[in-house]
Amino acid sequence: MKSRTIKIYLTYFVSFFAISTIAQKTEPQKSPLKLWYERPANSWMKEALPIGNGYMGAMFFGGPEEEHIQFNEESLWTGGKGEWDQYNGGNRENAHKHLPEVRRLLDAGKYEEAHQLANRELTGTIKADKGNNIWEGFGAYQTFGDLFVKPEESGTFTDYSRELDISDAVATIKYTVNGTKHKREYFANYPSRTLVFRFENDSPDGIDYIINQTTVHKNVTFEYNKNQLIMSGHLENNGMGFESRVLIESDGEKVTFLDDKLKVKAAKSLTLYLTAATDYKNEYPTYKGRDYISMNKETIAKVRQRGYDNLLMEHKKDYSNLFSRVNFKLETMDTNNIPTDERLTAYASGKKDPSLETLYFQYGRYLLISSSRPGTMPANLQGKWNDKTNPPWASDYHSNINIPMIYWPAEVTNLSECHEPLIEYIDKLRPPGRKSAKDFFNAEGWIVNTMNNPFGYTAPGWDFPWGFFPGGAAWYSRHVWEHYQYTQDLNFLKKKGYPIMKEAALFWLDYLTKDSNGNLVSSPSYSPEHGGISTGAYMDIEIAWDIFNNCIKATDVLENDMAFKKELVLAKAKLLPLKIGKWGQLQEWKEDIDDPENKHRHVAHLYALHPGNQINALQTPELIDAARVSLDARGDDGTGWSIGWKINFWARLFDGNRSYKLLRRAMAITLDDGVNMTDGGGVYANLFSTHPPFQLDGNMGATAGIAEMLLQSHSGEIHILPALPESWPTGTISGLKARGGIEVDIEWKEGRLRTVRIKSIMTQAINVHYDGETVVLNLKEGETLDLDEVLKIID
Repeated sequence: MKSRTIKIYLTYFVSFFAISTIAQKTEPQKSPLKLWYERPANSWMKEALPIGNGYMGAMFFGGPEEEHIQFNEESLWTGGKGEWDQYNGGNRENAHKHLPEVRRLLDAGKYEEAHQLANRELTGTIKADKGNNIWEGFGAYQTFGDLFVKPEESGTFTDYSRELDISDAVATIKYTVNGTKHKREYFANYPSRTLVFRFENDSPDGIDYIINQTTVHKNVTFEYNKNQLIMSGHLENNGMGFESRVLIESDGEKVTFLDDKLKVKAAKSLTLYLTAATDYKNEYPTYKGRDYISMNKETIAKVRQRGYDNLLMEHKKDYSNLFSRVNFKLETMDTNNIPTDERLTAYASGKKDPSLETLYFQYGRYLLISSSRPGTMPANLQGKWNDKTNPPWASDYHSNINIPMIYWPAEVTNLSECHEPLIEYIDKLRPPGRKSAKDFFNAEGWIVNTMNNPFGYTAPGWDFPWGFFPGGAAWYSRHVWEHYQYTQDLNFLKKKGYPIMKEAALFWLDYLTKDSNGNLVSSPSYSPEHGGISTGAYMDIEIAWDIFNNCIKATDVLENDMAFKKELVLAKAKLLPLKIGKWGQLQEWKEDIDDPENKHRHVAHLYALHPGNQINALQTPELIDAARVSLDARGDDGTGWSIGWKINFWARLFDGNRSYKLLRRAMAITLDDGVNMTDGGGVYANLFSTHPPFQLDGNMGATAGIAEMLLQSHSGEIHILPALPESWPTGTISGLKARGGIEVDIEWKEGRLRTVRIKSIMTQAINVHYDGETVVLNLKEGETLDLDEVLKIID
């Protein structure tokens, strides 16, 4: 179809078409949005199911003989003993003095010598105990404890069902023993900061329950007081104080407490209300000072007053306010009556299951809502779910892809509030990040390297070079700019967003150096997590371009800081230009040394394609082709997050079939729970994405990728169904967000767009693209435009 521009103005439509509102949506689907199984879980990682309220997370197994509930509180971390001041056991303030020599060696081509010097002098070594906990000196996210609830009865269970309904975030377990029906109901209440577990049976006389709480941490005490089981203690590593409280309610006889266990006799109903906290406070440099005991007492007092029914109602209303904003439906098939693990096995064999794909999309949103809410810490590598004291990669905050990926779905899937914890965390990293920028590079601004944690660790460290990534702050700052773009919150941009971005840009103005051709490059530089130390790895250049470009746009919006804008414009123009190499690839390094046979999982140099927008189909077609060559050469295998990133890459390349192929790869069921850095990606039976092991980023990358297949707005214009795969001929999605504060509903049939409904929070003009056509719209604040008639012209 020949491309043409059709100019349509909203005022022409308001009187002719009924104006519908985005809020008038059908109720979210119930049956398709359940994970359910016909047997209890045996594996925490592969089978147990997650609930969470942002502050806490829990995994439940559903055993009829004994329920096992493992739980976490977000701030229980080892470490914190002044990591920001550690540097090879010496004086980190002098680290930057070695930078000129490292650069000289790199310019001379003496890469090994440069690497050794940088490794010795430019990285802050983490003092790690190589025994039981290799992250001892850095800090690792900790399991908090375990609850066990044992019904005292004998007999074989039948009619078993274990499910998690993500439409209302309520888990249910049902089974029968000797004619007695049992039902359990679990949920995580965010407003009341509580995890709630109810056990019911229809025995005429009730049954006895044994409640036992355990923890792997030492120096812990248990007491039972005023119907509360209280666990309190301090971590050995850093002295962090912690406490959990379980309020017990039942219709049975008086509760007895013996040998740290509770016994409830003759109960037909038993309810446990769990809350937990630590003395952690995100204030540099002490990170201590919260009155966690008073906080827990206050929480329990409110819970006791409110009761189960009110808490459940409060939870459903609060959760639904977020989750129900987006509805996604594809072709209906009779698969919802099949257990989720069996559906995954069939799916892996090639069977179609569109509603499993919509479930996986919405599961990503469920996990984000459950692990990241205003006032909480951001989701870490495993969200808020971890059963270890020594989790893989410390379950920390990795800035070079993982944590950014976890938050990719936040804005586009209409969960801006869930983005706020990351932005608050980023803001709190600035003070220690300034110190690291000055100590290691004698630069202004602030930095974050690959690994960072709640105690302000921002320095380069661990095994250089993969721990060396000063671009982390600028990548994090993209999230700040994205939050503004989607929300159009000018006050946020002025008071918080732009100051964060400006300081990240200041570092790059200082750190960049001229090469022999006069181009600005980074040195030393490292392409995560690939290759060796170099000058001018392109991910650095693309991130510098990105932070400069976004700051320039921000100054235009705010109409201030023009002198700084001028400085950024000049620096941006001098950045090393992106290059196309000898086999048509987008170069990863300044030198044309890319290996077409290399299948490395980290495609760092495509940052400019996604999440950046330096490369896009409208403005840089030659670079788009080069990115496609690079991506094709890397192949479709990888870890969970790598596959998730590739789904987004191919969507940006408008290749929906390739994105869909990768989505099916991402959803391939696996039993591998070891560490596989090459081709181990997939999902477990509980839909957790695998690195392996479990990492939340793979789930989020896939959810963001699906949204990217259906709606794009990174180029400043809206693309409708830019990468619709042939496998989704008919479907609807409502409530997706585009940049500019625009909400979009889309319906398509037999591969063709049928309806688009657009609502803007502000008056603005916008270009809307579909299948080679452009519609120019003038949108009015708060009004919704139904484009059915426009689409008839396009057809």
